[in-house]
Amino acid sequence: MPHADRNLAHDVHPDRDVTAATMQAQSMQERLIVGLDVPTVKEAEQAVRELDGIVSFYKIGYQLAFAGGLDFARELASGGTKVFLDMKLLDIDHTVAKGVENIVKMGMTMLTIHAYPKAMQAAVEAARDSELCLLAVSVLTSMDEQDVIDAGYEYDPHTLVLRRSEQALHAGMGGIVCSAAEAEAVRRIVGPDMAVVTPGIRPAGSDHGDQKRVVTPAQAIRNGASHLVVGRPIVAASDRRAAAEAILDEMRSA
Repeated sequence: MPHADRNLAHDVHPDRDVTAATMQAQSMQERLIVGLDVPTVKEAEQAVRELDGIVSFYKIGYQLAFAGGLDFARELASGGTKVFLDMKLLDIDHTVAKGVENIVKMGMTMLTIHAYPKAMQAAVEAARDSELCLLAVSVLTSMDEQDVIDAGYEYDPHTLVLRRSEQALHAGMGGIVCSAAEAEAVRRIVGPDMAVVTPGIRPAGSDHGDQKRVVTPAQAIRNGASHLVVGRPIVAASDRRAAAEAILDEMRSA
């Protein structure tokens, strides 16, 4: 929220502490993206119902997309819910551009593109004058240095993330997807305006699963992340609302 709006809100509300707390709560709700990493639309619908009023932003990836999740994404967007479509597009320029053009029509808020310069340039041109925020996927948080070497890259993960961040900035992308461990360095490259979206978020003491470069919610915020993507720690929890609230509380504490 712009500084002018914050000042105005403080002028019209006598209890400034309450106003600030309310704004902070709303801000963190907008920065938490819950990954609907479930096998069916029915389960995704149940998760959204349970998180109603707490979460307003959801990620839909391959698992749900190929089980009817694209239609569900349209439904969420048409109802005013923000949707991050995690498709990690990579193909020849023409194919990427045509895919992005159709995703713009779906009303999505964010879309991932693998951070290859030509693919990013094609996506940016296709999304021009739209509200779609294109995110460059740098290095997957499930990959460590050996994984990157095995994939044929000459850089370590940190160096590769920074190189791709520079390329995304030059291509005109809306943001970067990276580990929160790299968010601070990425933020120095891309400046204050681009989104820095961090998956691999795990509350202290939780199971890392298949993630290798993980960070707690509070540390991700302190490192400069604009949005945190949290899937299993919320969706697989026995009490999803409580799990989401705990993560939001930790984000606010930072």
